[in-house]
Amino acid sequence: MEFVIGMTAISVALLIGLGALGVGIGVGILGGRLLEGSARQPELASMLQGKFFLAIGLLDAVAMIGVGIALFFTFANPFVGQLSEELAKLAG
Repeated sequence: MEFVIGMTAISVALLIGLGALGVGIGVGILGGRLLEGSARQPELASMLQGKFFLAIGLLDAVAMIGVGIALFFTFANPFVGQLSEELAKLAG
C-alpha cells in the first residue's frame, strides 16, 4: 500500500512540475515571437497581442488540467481502492 502511495506522490510531482516547465517554455517562446513580430511590423502589434493573450490562456488551461488530474490522484486515488479490494480478496 505504501508503495502505491509513494509512486502516486512521485507521479503527481512529475505531472505538476513538467506541466509547469512546459508552459514556462511555451510562454517564453511565444513571448519572443510576439516581440519579433511587433518589431518587424509595428502596425500589427495590437492584433498580435490579442492572439498572444489567447494562446497564453490556452497554455495555462493545459497546466490547470494537469493540476486538476494531480489533485484527483492525490486525494481520491483510485489505485489505493483497487489495491485494498485485491488485498481483501486475498485475505478473505
